Amino acid sequence: MTQEVKIIAGIAIVSVALLIGAAFLMGNPQAQKPQVSEKADAKLLMRSNAHETGPKSAKVTIVEFADFQCPACGAAHPALKQVLEQYKNDVRFVFRHFPLQLHKNAKQAARAAEAAGAVGGGKKFWEMHDMIFENQAEWSEQGNSSEIFLKYAEKLKLDTAKFKEAMESNTFDQKIQADQNDGITLGVNSTPTFFINQEKYVGVLSFDTYKDLIEKTKKQ
Repeated sequence: MTQEVKIIAGIAIVSVALLIGAAFLMGNPQAQKPQVSEKADAKLLMRSNAHETGPKSAKVTIVEFADFQCPACGAAHPALKQVLEQYKNDVRFVFRHFPLQLHKNAKQAARAAEAAGAVGGGKKFWEMHDMIFENQAEWSEQGNSSEIFLKYAEKLKLDTAKFKEAMESNTFDQKIQADQNDGITLGVNSTPTFFINQEKYVGVLSFDTYKDLIEKTKKQ
């Protein structure tokens, strides 16, 4: 093997390793420890059409950029849900879409959540959001994810005909892409990425991490 061939082969091996590593980081709940950076632009974090819950006057605002099919996002969901239940008067939560290309059903899941909100109101968005995350293993790698989401809509007592029409249209694609564009501008490159009071945290956060941040902020 010539020296030139060895160099090319070496570059190819490194490239493959980097791609595998990137996929692992985006899809493995334990791959990334929370990282904190400088404060992000509030205008990019909270658009007027973003789904949010909790009082606008809350001292703590959590913005999540998430992919419904991402295993790490699924792993992050229980602790975050516990936070929103326990600190419902202290936390404002904003959800932003960031479907990754490597997840074939992620964008359709985002459409399903948006369709639930459009057909049934804001509360139904959150109910579908929870149902999608909590049943991630059921639909994640299936070829008929739309049919599964339709069953979820039925369970949530939505008008299934209107839901199906909304989900299968491109009505929400512009909003989903706008969320992703904002995320990219903010430096989001993996999911889940959280911004807590405009500070960036990458990876799965434990309930205790949220609790410490919230309690500290409440005392200020």
